[in-house]
Amino acid sequence: MAVRTPKNVFGDPLITCSTSPVTGYYRDGCCQTGAGDVGLHVVCSVMTDDFLRFSKFRGNDLSTPIPEFEFPGLKSGDRWCLCAARWKEAFDEGMAPQVVLAATHISALEFASLEELQSLAVD
Repeated sequence: MAVRTPKNVFGDPLITCSTSPVTGYYRDGCCQTGAGDVGLHVVCSVMTDDFLRFSKFRGNDLSTPIPEFEFPGLKSGDRWCLCAARWKEAFDEGMAPQVVLAATHISALEFASLEELQSLAVD
């Protein structure tokens, strides 16, 4: 059986989102997903102070470190694999962070259109 290479929103091989801090559901730096990833952590995003406040207000504090889970806490400028539904929620509220399309898994298109993602694209 052939190993399938994860694809990005363009159908190309998925590139690394971040290794500092290490992100991804599998903590391998990539926004790939699998059966256990119920949140679909597939949108490679560049954190902003506004988004981090928005996420905390919505019940997901991404800025406070949690050492027991080896989570450093995020700051503005960090890249992180966000849940697709949370990114779309933030987009609809005008609070979404920028997106690294080549590092965003194709399954993000189940939640947001390519045009929506492209409107906040960065390299």
